[in-house]
Amino acid sequence: MRLGFAVLAVLALAGGTGAAADELKRGEALFQGCRSCHALEPGRVPMAGPTLDGLSGRLLGAAAGFDYSPGFTAMREKGLRWDAERLKAYLADPDAVVPGGWMSPPVGLGEADRAALAAFLLAR
Repeated sequence: MRLGFAVLAVLALAGGTGAAADELKRGEALFQGCRSCHALEPGRVPMAGPTLDGLSGRLLGAAAGFDYSPGFTAMREKGLRWDAERLKAYLADPDAVVPGGWMSPPVGLGEADRAALAAFLLAR
């Protein structure tokens, strides 16, 4: 009986790992639409948007060298940090999360797309 539970646990983890890897690949593919404004490389000179390298746990509005909107500056001063829920909400409606921010909502992303993109960005 114990062996049966162990096997089920291993299978569940293996399936979850495959699903997580697939989600990261999907998020990476979705990020290609963001590359016109955002970079992923650390220390890259900011483009129209800040670099998204090291996003997980980073203070909102804190990428070095980027000139943030007053809305992002206010969020940074409040000590708010990026996590999965905040990033998914931001991708759905940037102005609802950061009033006065400068980003337009990504077009055509459903909930699963936003989750995959968030997972990819936060894993970097």
